[in-house]
Amino acid sequence: MTSNAIRGIRRKKSSLSEVKVAVLGAPAVGKSALTVRFLTKRYIGEYDHQAENRYKYEVLVDGEPVLFEILDTCPKSEDDTPACESLHWADGFLLVYSITDRRSFNYVRRVKQLLPGDTPLALVGNKGDMVHLRQVSTEEGEILAKDYDCWFSELTAAEQVSQVAEAFHELCREVLNARRMKNKQSLLDRMLGTKSPNIRSYARGKSDSALPRE
Repeated sequence: MTSNAIRGIRRKKSSLSEVKVAVLGAPAVGKSALTVRFLTKRYIGEYDHQAENRYKYEVLVDGEPVLFEILDTCPKSEDDTPACESLHWADGFLLVYSITDRRSFNYVRRVKQLLPGDTPLALVGNKGDMVHLRQVSTEEGEILAKDYDCWFSELTAAEQVSQVAEAFHELCREVLNARRMKNKQSLLDRMLGTKSPNIRSYARGKSDSALPRE
């Protein structure tokens, strides 16, 4: 990170947004490689940790300071799913599979069923440089992302720095946008709560666009 970026973050400490991200995926898909590449811009090919790791990292996203708290999960096998506490801790999830491993793609689909309702997601197909070993097509990733209504990219932690950062940044944008929408809805609910009970009851069954115009 440049000195200007660091000074920018320090100047904007009072407006620092905090985003908690859980990185989920089967063993050996490159979750730690992606996380460390984002945190340090370095690539480390082999990891041998036996427990999940948590990191904090300040960075500018679209010119605004963000404090990432990243949980790098560590399933012991493909039957090992994330702890319930981790799923409810996170503001958003980075779902990672390897394009060279069909089982890791199926693992992501299985884990998605455990996630809380409308929590923001981003989907990453890692090891995109190993096309000669591909088991999951790009189209399959695109279809799954469309089904989940989330951002998707195939990338390579071993070679691509900016693309890895963009995956985390895009998830951050989704989290902050969802947070703004929730705050807007909360404010609207409080405003409607000051009116008559009949109006409040009517509004709960309608979207914002269907509310009566004044």
